Amino acid sequence: MKKGKLLIFSAPSGSGKTTLLNHVMANIPEMAFSVSATTRPPRGEEVNGREYYFLTMEEFQQRVENGEFLEWEEVYPGRCYGTLLSVVAQMQEEGKHVAFDVDVCGGVNIKEHYGEQALSVFIQAPSVEVLRERLIKRGTDSMEEIENRVAKAEWETEFAQGKFDRTIINDDLDTAKREILEVVSAFLNAPESNRPDLDF
Repeated sequence: MKKGKLLIFSAPSGSGKTTLLNHVMANIPEMAFSVSATTRPPRGEEVNGREYYFLTMEEFQQRVENGEFLEWEEVYPGRCYGTLLSVVAQMQEEGKHVAFDVDVCGGVNIKEHYGEQALSVFIQAPSVEVLRERLIKRGTDSMEEIENRVAKAEWETEFAQGKFDRTIINDDLDTAKREILEVVSAFLNAPESNRPDLDF
């Protein structure tokens, strides 16, 4: 079985990342999101190994000390989330292309770890003004929260420059959908030793 490849997607809030990722996933059935580990308890009908790998705080900390995480973060006190290296490796061995939906810092770190084995894609809105309009239209945040998100997006966009394999500007949704599918497909279909030029 052919080993799966790795795809990293990062974007500021309001850039349309979820819509574009859903489009990619619908067209490439061999792609699957990496299942994270967490210290929070299961909710409802969540199953260990399906939604998350549920660990106690002690188990999580031990795995951190053992160097078993690709990346991890304590999001809230006592609530940790992370990506286990063994999970990524297992998914690859099963022939799945592993997708990471992470913030820009996480995206850069994962890219540094895997190098040419991974394709990193940064998705951005065409301008700060457009981003602000999209967040206002969502109607889920206060104006203060929107301005905080916009400020963070400006920082993320500046930080991402030159650190991702490809940047897709989501100005027109249909164009962005076509572009991201072309970029991902070219990467997945290229021989291991002959990576395509992604700057088309």
